[in-house]
Amino acid sequence: MADALNGLKQGLTHYGDAGFSLFLRKAFIKAMGYSDKALERPVIGITDTFSGYNACNRSVPAIIEAVKRGVMLAGGLPIEFPVVSVHEAFSHPTSMYLRNLMAMDVEELVRAQPMDAVVLIGGCDKTVPALLMGAASVDLPAILTVAGPMITGSHKGERLGACTDCRRFWGEHRAGVFDEMEIEEIGNKLAPGPGTCMVMGTASTMALVSEAMGMMLPGGAAIPAVHADRLRHAEATGERAVMLASAKLRPSQIMTKNSLGNALRVLQAVGGSTNGVIHLAAIAGRLGFDLNLEELDQIGVETPVLVDLKPSGQHYMEDLFKAGGLTAVLREINHFIDKECITVTGKTLGENMAMQPASWPNDVARPIEDPVHRGGGIRVLRGNLAPKGAIIKQAAATPGLLKHTGRAVVFTSLKDMADRIDAPDLDVNADDILVLQNAGPKGGPGMPEAGCMPIPRKLAVAGVKDMVRISDGRMSGTAFGTVVLHVSPEAAVGGPLSLIRNGDLIRLDVEEGLLELLIDESELVRRRSEWTPPSHTHVARGYAKLYFNEVLQAEDGCDFNFLRAKPREVLSATNGRNCRDDRRSTNMDSSAAGGRSL
Repeated sequence: MADALNGLKQGLTHYGDAGFSLFLRKAFIKAMGYSDKALERPVIGITDTFSGYNACNRSVPAIIEAVKRGVMLAGGLPIEFPVVSVHEAFSHPTSMYLRNLMAMDVEELVRAQPMDAVVLIGGCDKTVPALLMGAASVDLPAILTVAGPMITGSHKGERLGACTDCRRFWGEHRAGVFDEMEIEEIGNKLAPGPGTCMVMGTASTMALVSEAMGMMLPGGAAIPAVHADRLRHAEATGERAVMLASAKLRPSQIMTKNSLGNALRVLQAVGGSTNGVIHLAAIAGRLGFDLNLEELDQIGVETPVLVDLKPSGQHYMEDLFKAGGLTAVLREINHFIDKECITVTGKTLGENMAMQPASWPNDVARPIEDPVHRGGGIRVLRGNLAPKGAIIKQAAATPGLLKHTGRAVVFTSLKDMADRIDAPDLDVNADDILVLQNAGPKGGPGMPEAGCMPIPRKLAVAGVKDMVRISDGRMSGTAFGTVVLHVSPEAAVGGPLSLIRNGDLIRLDVEEGLLELLIDESELVRRRSEWTPPSHTHVARGYAKLYFNEVLQAEDGCDFNFLRAKPREVLSATNGRNCRDDRRSTNMDSSAAGGRSL
């Protein structure tokens, strides 16, 4: 196998003498204790997002060892290397602000260092999309595994999980239900071990859609972080990475237009995070096509929410694991998915499904005839307030608010909201619509998860649990409520959201897919003539300058413009060559001109 691969001989440092470059490389790496026999093996890079700041990845060192064991069992040489680690709660100003930096780090280090394939180990919201974005851009054989979800905690006999219950209990604390001592006690129990949030947050969502796209071995998305199966899956991942290197099966042959279509279908069926829309759009852009919001909306109309997990249901990820994981969901939407898409196993998605254990009746992965929510988890909205789209997680919203007209109560920034949301004299009532401006990709910056604005204290104390909230920001996948997100164009670039004033009437009609500002066009024109961009978007140096110059809007995944691939025809069953054909011809050119939408 070593003769067919390049191993340490590839990507030599430029010294003007290739022989000397290889000699010097081997001399230095022998300081690690490798023998010549070991250095003749195919090299499998292993990159991960472990960090002392990233509790989600606490178990990753054990996963790395299991991956390395698998690589060596298959005859490869595992070499691990670090990349940027991004944790949701430890990233200022936001993790989304740094996701593209991590993706660049992955891309450049995989490209710069000698490896025949790479194992990607992630966990926590932005790490998995960043790993896949970087891998898509390099297009070296790659395979993903994740840290896995946490187990649940308990408080006074009630099962708890981060972070839907974090938000629920904090809201009750703000309303005076829990005092300082009890909320601290609850905080000690919400995250009882390593792993990612155990609800259908962004981490769980991205794990499931990555498995659906074929970038992860079957069954890997839902295995709890502390379960022995997590290490067995990691070992199998390392072993498979060596086979991928030999077959030269690349991400562009796996993450095709059709496989991302499968990912969107799963996103709707599991009641996934709205952040998944942004991340899949970014991955699509790295592959040379756009994510089509209308197609996402149509998929939602066809695909009910089948997974009964918080925040759209009652259960947790360990329950989905026990119920059969993603396979149980895929079998229920069998007639909607493209089963011919190739996966990292070298087999099609359909072949992988057939090899999994038989499904059984359960109350977590529900049958399609008895869904948790009909009509999909996520709905796309358009109108004069969102010309390029907005979205709402309707499965986690209050049904009575999905068709609502109310008076705008406007906050012009995150600081303005923090300063005034709990003011006793705030002019607000339960029928009003809270509007947050300048929380988008540039406005935040980094599109913070502030879209799920807190209920004003005086209303929360009075028992108000939900209100319509509208912003150009994001919402955690663990959050819930009638929250309109990703309004585009954002306020910081002069989008219509920036023109809303206190007292304006806004109409939301989720069934019709409408989000409208009910004022005259002439008034909008007048307000637009007076608009000026926020000063913080003008930065002179560093990553911030690159970010503000290049970041795109939500519908393009908030990626950097210069990192998107040139439009190309992505191989799929709909353009004359199916996904199975990709397995048989692993060196085909996928860079033909002609962009396509997903």
